[in-house]
Amino acid sequence: MRDIPPTLAEHLSGDATTLCHAWRVIRRDGVVLGFTEHDADLNFAGTSFAAASGFSASDSEAENGLAATTGEVAGGFSADAITKADLSLGRYDGARVEVYLVNWANPAQHMLLRVQEIGEVTRSEGDFRAELRSIAHSLGQEQGRLYGRRCDATLGDGRCRADLSLPGRRRNGIVLTVSDSQTVTASGLAGFASGFFSFGVLTFGSGVLAGLSFDIDAHWQEGDVAVLNFWLPVPEGLEEGAAFSIVAGCDKSFATCRAKFSNHLNFQGFPHIPGADFAYSYADGQTVHDGRPLFQ
Repeated sequence: MRDIPPTLAEHLSGDATTLCHAWRVIRRDGVVLGFTEHDADLNFAGTSFAAASGFSASDSEAENGLAATTGEVAGGFSADAITKADLSLGRYDGARVEVYLVNWANPAQHMLLRVQEIGEVTRSEGDFRAELRSIAHSLGQEQGRLYGRRCDATLGDGRCRADLSLPGRRRNGIVLTVSDSQTVTASGLAGFASGFFSFGVLTFGSGVLAGLSFDIDAHWQEGDVAVLNFWLPVPEGLEEGAAFSIVAGCDKSFATCRAKFSNHLNFQGFPHIPGADFAYSYADGQTVHDGRPLFQ
C-alpha cells in the first residue's frame, strides 16, 4: 500500500487540485536533469524541474507482483535540455527516471510514484520517444556464467585483474583524419604492431565525445600512423584533433592472455573444455580410455 504524505493527502481530498507530473532523469555519468509538464519551472527534492520542455507521458498501470511494466515519455529536443546529439551518443541509455506527482501550487507537496529506466529510444527530426521500463525488467536478464573456452571477464576488471597501468598497455593519441563514422587515423601509436589495439577500448578526452568510450574492431599501422576501425559506427561527433586514450585489445583467448598480458593464472575461461566433436563421439576400439586428462 502506498503511503501518501499527509499534506499531499489533504490536498487530494479537496474539491479542486493543482497537480502535475515531474520527471527526474539521472544519467549513468551522474548528470541530473528535471522536467515537468507544468507551464512553469518547479523546484523540490533538490532539483529544478524545467517547464516548456515538451515532456509528456503515456498512461501506465501499476501491477502487483514482479511483472515488468512499461510506459513512454515523449518530448522535443532543446539546446538547454535533451539534445539530439546526446541521445545519438547513448548518454541516456539505461538512465534512471524518477516520476513524481507534485502540487504545482506548493511543490513541497510531492510524492514519488515510481522509478524506471530508459529503454529503447526512437528519434525523428524534432522530437523523441523513450520507453520507460520498470526496475523489475532486470529480473528477466540472464544471471550467472556461461562455460566456454574464451574468457568472459572484462579486461582489467576485478575478475581479470590484468594491470592496465603497466607500460605499453595504454597509450594516448590524437585523431588525425576522419574517413567515415567508423574509421579514423591517429598519431601517438607508433611502435605498436598492427592488431595490438584490435578489440581494445578507446576513450575520448576532448571534443564532443569527451568521456565516451567505444570498442575497437580492428587496428593496423601505416608507417607511424595508426588506422582504427570502430566496432559500430559513431553516430556523430568524430572530429580531427580530438585527444583520446586507448587500451590494448584482448580477444579473450588463453593464448593471448598468457603471451600478451602474462595473466594466464587469472584466466576466466575454460580453454580445455571438450568441444562438440568430443561430446558427440563414442567409444571404439582405437581410442584409449584410461582416465588420463584429455588435454595436457
